Amino acid sequence: MRAAQIDTCGRPPRPADRPAPEPGESERLVRVLAAPITPLDLLCAGGASYFGVPATPYVPGVQGVGTVDGRLVWFPTSAGMAPGDGSMAELACVPAGDLVELPTGADPVAVAALGLSAVAAHQALIWRGELAPGEQVLVLGAGGVVGQAAVQLARVAGARRVVAATRSSAGCERAARAGADAVVRLDTEDVAELAERLAGACDGPLDLVLDPLFGAPAAAAARVLRPHGRLVNLGASAGETAPFDSSTLRSRSLRVLGYTNTELTRAQRAEVMATVAGLAVSGRLHVDHEAVPLEDVASAWERQGTGIAPGRLVLTPP
Repeated sequence: MRAAQIDTCGRPPRPADRPAPEPGESERLVRVLAAPITPLDLLCAGGASYFGVPATPYVPGVQGVGTVDGRLVWFPTSAGMAPGDGSMAELACVPAGDLVELPTGADPVAVAALGLSAVAAHQALIWRGELAPGEQVLVLGAGGVVGQAAVQLARVAGARRVVAATRSSAGCERAARAGADAVVRLDTEDVAELAERLAGACDGPLDLVLDPLFGAPAAAAARVLRPHGRLVNLGASAGETAPFDSSTLRSRSLRVLGYTNTELTRAQRAEVMATVAGLAVSGRLHVDHEAVPLEDVASAWERQGTGIAPGRLVLTPP
């Protein structure tokens, strides 16, 4: 079978011929239709993640969409985090209990593009952030896949106003297409300036901030939260530390919360993934993406890693 193969950590994968995998006990063989290139794939294959250096060669891909016995399914893998191969191949072996059947009419590439990023956005907003109907939400990093999904999911959950903030002009355009009521450019590290911009885009104090950035944007967003407001962090693409003022946190009794998908049980993950797929089929959830043939994995990997891709790149095996 054809597959993407990591030969050396820190180098892009290459298309290669590999033996078809043999499913073990309680595993199913999935014929892969779509496998996204995600930040987690890039992190693991770089060899410097907290999971350790993966043994090479291996097939990357922490999630995908494919078919089993004619059923369309989404599936996760632990490729790069534990020994074994992932989704970027014609075939993948997956524990039967990890398969999530998708609704009729689901687009494999569109669902793969959403995947665990949309699961994270949903759970950070609804489960961790306790978003209630009628609240005002700020989505930082709204041009990314998590951010685009969060803008739409907040609306589905009944938010009265969704403000988006992003660091690039292209991200601003993506956030606007996702349906944000207002979009703020994050093009300075000046926390006071950013807070003023965010406050100007909001209709009164914020109830909830979804934050995949951290750094100065998170510190600025905290200044705009109402008393007892919540900030849920699920990433650090703008910095591993944030210059929060103690007086800002204490004077309003703010809650700063962390979120990770690894906390989810298998049942929780499956339930939310089914919800995400259903919203995609109904047309209420979509993120910018591009389908790329598996044979072009090396260039796609570079484009996704350098941030020049127009959205999530999704590999399509032959």
